[in-house]
Amino acid sequence: MTRRWLLPGLLLFPVVEIVLLILAGRAIGGGLTLMVLLVGAVAGMWLMRKEGRRAWSALQGAAQSGRMPDRELGDSAIVMAGGALLAIPGFLSDLVGIFLILPVTRPIARRGLAWFFARRVGDIAARSPYGPLFDRMGGPGAPGGPGQQGRVVHGEVIHDDEHEVVEGRVVVRRRDPQ
Repeated sequence: MTRRWLLPGLLLFPVVEIVLLILAGRAIGGGLTLMVLLVGAVAGMWLMRKEGRRAWSALQGAAQSGRMPDRELGDSAIVMAGGALLAIPGFLSDLVGIFLILPVTRPIARRGLAWFFARRVGDIAARSPYGPLFDRMGGPGAPGGPGQQGRVVHGEVIHDDEHEVVEGRVVVRRRDPQ
């Protein structure tokens, strides 16, 4: 479903940017519109630098404390994406970029992106050849789920000459006296 809207969205984004620039140029004049874009780009780059440093120091602090810096990595990626959007001239891209960079709105963006990527990864895993092994956590088919003792995996037992594997233990096979 996401793929269906991706190409039209990518094609529509620059059109909306151009329409907004034309409307702003007609409303306040071309020179003032250019000045607003330049001031917005400079302010956005300053904000990106400031928040990027903050995200980098939080990432280093989490790594030094020995815990997984998942939130900090996400924040760093979001700040970088916001900075890239601020580098693109236009009002809509600046608005989205500032939304991604501001510490007040970044948790909203982080939750939205986490939801999107979790859904995408789940869909990709379900369509893979190993899809049945990736049951949703806590679902009825999940190991240890309600009414389940675990998943049965069909396989083949291979015997070699000296050892036989039985329930995860190595058992020395007895030789039959001949």
